[in-house]
Amino acid sequence: LGAERRARLPPGEMGWPLVGGMWAFLRAFKSGKPDAFIASFVRRFGRTGVYRSFMFSSPTVLVTTAEGCKQVLMDDDAFVTGWPKATVALVGPRSFVAMPHDEHRRIRKLTAAPINGFDALTGYLPFIDSTVTSSLRAWADHGGSVEFLTELRRMTFKIIVQIFLGGADQATTRALERSYTELNYGMRAMAINLPGFAYRGALRARRRLVAVLQGALDERRAARAKGVSGGGVDMMDRLIEAQDERGRHLDDDEIIDVLVMYLNAGHESSGHITMWATVFLQENPDMFARAKAEQEAIMRSIPSSQQGLTLRDFRKMEYLSQVIDETLRLVNISFVSFRQATRDVFVNGYLIPKGWKVQLWYRSVHMDPQVYPDPTKFDPSRWEGHSPRAGTFL
Repeated sequence: LGAERRARLPPGEMGWPLVGGMWAFLRAFKSGKPDAFIASFVRRFGRTGVYRSFMFSSPTVLVTTAEGCKQVLMDDDAFVTGWPKATVALVGPRSFVAMPHDEHRRIRKLTAAPINGFDALTGYLPFIDSTVTSSLRAWADHGGSVEFLTELRRMTFKIIVQIFLGGADQATTRALERSYTELNYGMRAMAINLPGFAYRGALRARRRLVAVLQGALDERRAARAKGVSGGGVDMMDRLIEAQDERGRHLDDDEIIDVLVMYLNAGHESSGHITMWATVFLQENPDMFARAKAEQEAIMRSIPSSQQGLTLRDFRKMEYLSQVIDETLRLVNISFVSFRQATRDVFVNGYLIPKGWKVQLWYRSVHMDPQVYPDPTKFDPSRWEGHSPRAGTFL
């Protein structure tokens, strides 16, 4: 960098050769005290909001304030996606985590309606409703205790496979779940492709996952060529049909990488956030009673002619929405995201050199007492009539 540019870097330390700050990072999260990692920088270097380190094999600047995160996220000229090598290789080079801005915009526009448009969500609701209900009954009939997170992950996986591949048989579902679980272990591991390391096993799992999805895609295209319909429309059907304003369709690699990406994002986050929301409600009986009363009022308002819940019913769940937002703030499933500087740029008065990685620490923003008073307290009422300032709820 040269002495002049080096002097303008944020405070921090690069740690051990090759390993950098990864041991401290992993130790903090495995100890159950995830905030200890950033707290160590604040304690040693002050509240500068940006710090330098060496993370995931790259020189990195950690951004920990709402204003800094907003600046990086909004500046598409100075920053592009910069996810770790392991994540890109495992999720796929044609997924959102790796593609350039213009292609990202095109794919996002093409996939938005198939994934969470009104028609898509309306189509998914009956299966979600029946799966959750049958799962609750099964747990209640078990007679003893159940391992809650394991059961939630199993339930959400069943739902998400149905959404992706409506006609998937049990063998396909089991193959997907086995491969996906192994893939997920290596998602944030160091990219060491040697026997015994999580990343190597995850690469094998991705190959199996791609083979299963490619097989399903081939069958779907063959059936379409013969004019055979599978009945209901799932996400794979919608992605096959999607086309942009020039009439271009997604190719197989794009569809598979989008499915792998959403499989990871949708399944893992849904299972964990549902677990934590349940835990917080159990620990706060008054909040549980209020959330339950709201649900019962909605159930009473549903006409007898209506089958199951509708999106209109979900929009009435104002207090439950506050519970979910507060759970997302406090637990912060996506605690960090990754960018890379395309040129020299200054954040909070400090230099981020061209080519350096940037980690946006959403968790530090959500746990900042200047942004959220008493941040470790679970308090859904803080969202009542509150619209968060840009950059403060990520």
